[in-house]
Amino acid sequence: MLCSCYAMNYLCITIFNIMETIRRATTQIVLDTRNKRANETLPLKLRVTYDRKSRVYGIKIKLEDNTEVDSLTVNDFECVKKQKPKEPEKFTTIREKLSIIQSEAREIIKKLEPFTFEAFREEFTGKKKASDPGNVFFKYAETIKELEQNNQLGTASSYDLSLKSLKAYILSTTGKLPEKLYFKDITINWLRRYEEYMVSDKPDLKKDGTTRKNADGTDKKKSGLTRTTVGIYLRPLRAIFNTAIEANEIEKSIYPFGNKKNKKYVIPKGQKVKKALTRENLKKLFQAVAPTQEQSKARDFWFFSYTCNGMNIKDICFLRNENMEAESLSFYREKTKRTTDDQPPVIVTLTDYAKAIIEKYRNPDPSPKAFVFPILCHTDSELDKRKKVQGFTSFINQQIKKLAGSVGVTTEISTYFARHSWATLAIQGGASIEYVSEGLSHSDIKTTKGYFAGFADTTKKAIQEGLMNF
Repeated sequence: MLCSCYAMNYLCITIFNIMETIRRATTQIVLDTRNKRANETLPLKLRVTYDRKSRVYGIKIKLEDNTEVDSLTVNDFECVKKQKPKEPEKFTTIREKLSIIQSEAREIIKKLEPFTFEAFREEFTGKKKASDPGNVFFKYAETIKELEQNNQLGTASSYDLSLKSLKAYILSTTGKLPEKLYFKDITINWLRRYEEYMVSDKPDLKKDGTTRKNADGTDKKKSGLTRTTVGIYLRPLRAIFNTAIEANEIEKSIYPFGNKKNKKYVIPKGQKVKKALTRENLKKLFQAVAPTQEQSKARDFWFFSYTCNGMNIKDICFLRNENMEAESLSFYREKTKRTTDDQPPVIVTLTDYAKAIIEKYRNPDPSPKAFVFPILCHTDSELDKRKKVQGFTSFINQQIKKLAGSVGVTTEISTYFARHSWATLAIQGGASIEYVSEGLSHSDIKTTKGYFAGFADTTKKAIQEGLMNF
């Protein structure tokens, strides 16, 4: 019995050590393939991975002739990694300096307890915290810069809008543009006042601060935001709080967010608006005679999204030839591929319709890395790609609204309706919620349930009638 206890303790210690090893931060020298430069080189980066999350940090090496190297071609990088006899001295020097950088990074990681990306960045870059660590605006600026460096431009934009909304609120209440905002000043009541300000109507101000007038001389008003939008603005602030607490910059006791049970501030949730079309309306839209080529193209890509598991337009734009098989697509979602290291690929079975759309609009470049559709170009910067995806999404939304309105479907339609329609009709057709969740690449079935618009009355009646079919 005693031996069994020793064995059990040994097993627990072993499992603990394995888990600690998994959680330990690791480093790797990589090339940033998302930011190819005009000279065909890729930036050198140190990638640090911890708890299944990764961050990258720029690297710059100075050679003996005082030239600086911060990027390499793919071929040169492979040569640097694999030492060869009679290789150029430059490769040997770069390899040695990269090895030193990685060793220094690992030493920093050993010293950090607990490990945080913020603390590592400060040590590795030599940039210490500002003398004002409780300043929310500073934390926003730091986070936005890091997101931009990691090419998470959409998320960076969300944080920027959140920051601007906080400053606008303070300006409206104090009459002065704020320079600082401290975590300790953001209380439960402060957040409630902010929410009420954001949803209320406001004077429509000119750039000079005066109010625009209506034809009858009365002051113009701007409609307040929805509480859904307020929630979108406040989630980055909550994340900023969590990061500051994790980095031991503020006390957890001042955290104002929570739930009704602990009587803290609850961020407004989005209203569940049904965005799924009925089978009848889908048929109308599909069979509608498009009066312009633009409307026809928009419908093609809208239904391509629909038949490909409600595939996001950004993911469609980023599809590459290497993602295609004869009967399926396999890809990682652009939305989550930088934030989740262990996400499984999304597998989409190609219908005959989807294959026809691919052939109709396909990029003639057959190389594996080439984009399937000629929407993006491999020479585009990350900012250019983002603008092109936004532009293509807007194009589809504008044109599909015109077509849908002309046949009496709905003028509120957008690309999101394709995703919600696929989820709803798949479940109504007998697919399990687990199958749909996997098809949408959701990590939580609760998220998938939010996409389901429910069953039609005729379907409900058929189900109830079927209960008597013994």
